[in-house]
Amino acid sequence: MTNTLFSPLTIGPYELEHRIVMAPLTRMRASQPGNVPSALNAEYYAQRASKGGLIISEGSQISRAGQGMPATPGIHTVEQIAGWKVVTDAVHGKGGRIFLQLWHVGRISHSSHQPGGALPIAPSAIAAKGQAFTASFERVPFETPQAIDIDLMPLLIEVYAQAAANAKQAGFDGVEIHGANGYLIEQFLQARTNQRTDQYGGSIENRTRLLLEVVEAVSDVWGSDRVGVRLSPFGIANDSGEDDPLRLYGHVIRELDRLNLAYLHLIEPRASGAGQAEVDHKNVPSAAELFRPAWSGTLIAAGNFQPDTAEAAVAAGHADAIAFGRLFIANPDLPERIRSGAPLNPYHRPTFYGGGAEGYTDYPTLDAREAAE
Repeated sequence: MTNTLFSPLTIGPYELEHRIVMAPLTRMRASQPGNVPSALNAEYYAQRASKGGLIISEGSQISRAGQGMPATPGIHTVEQIAGWKVVTDAVHGKGGRIFLQLWHVGRISHSSHQPGGALPIAPSAIAAKGQAFTASFERVPFETPQAIDIDLMPLLIEVYAQAAANAKQAGFDGVEIHGANGYLIEQFLQARTNQRTDQYGGSIENRTRLLLEVVEAVSDVWGSDRVGVRLSPFGIANDSGEDDPLRLYGHVIRELDRLNLAYLHLIEPRASGAGQAEVDHKNVPSAAELFRPAWSGTLIAAGNFQPDTAEAAVAAGHADAIAFGRLFIANPDLPERIRSGAPLNPYHRPTFYGGGAEGYTDYPTLDAREAAE
């Protein structure tokens, strides 16, 4: 492995020692009741922390209404803030940095997660195709959501800002706004899920409005150089998709580029839906290559990268860092394995979601494997 992945990188005010980022990964292991991060979660993140490395946490709902899957952590209660503080302390104890991903799933929820059993909210009352996760881990068809009233939009933005403030109290180094994978912000961005006729719908400028207002509100809390945004141009996860992605995301990224953000995080379309199944979509564009010219700041790319393709993408200038997901699940010491060219543990998909330590904190490190031999 050449030195490109292990050259220093500045993200916002932080100096990283390498460019191997842990991607946000839903694991459904928050303690119950209350969706509170626990000591087990702290152990998991600490195992994957490295000196001068960056972790982006799993998506954490900004409110009860933002939850879409069981046992996912939140960032909206005192108990959740305290639980996350144990996690951030553990990561910082290893010399790492950690950003919290702010998450609202919108229509990709179910009434069993909602306060009072209400229907989930979305930009428009259009049901997603596919199946929701109920609070009891069952799979059922998605319900038709309720279109959020325009009078409630300022409150929604304030909820994002409060969650960002909670993340600061929990000891995070910054936050990432989840604008990808068919969740609420992407539902506003894309015409097929946003059929509003007010200032949040219709034109590309109107559909981009919520994202930009959330970025502004969160930046007021953190400073823009500690705020990242994740997008999935050309993605199809959670029944998403845009008829004119180049025009939409070109506009979105140019608008974001003016805001001095910590980074832009793009999911490659070849990996869209990889959390649910093994995918490698063919004949799809590279989001990082296409949108790099529109983005002057730090660019993180994610999606089906291997060590050699990650090295090539950074060496070519298509991205500044590479986020790994499934490889980080199975290899707590992934940066060291890549640095030394060591073999990688295979991941075990049946243990991705829910459960305990199995498939979570029991993957061996190189040191543990050598000690056992």
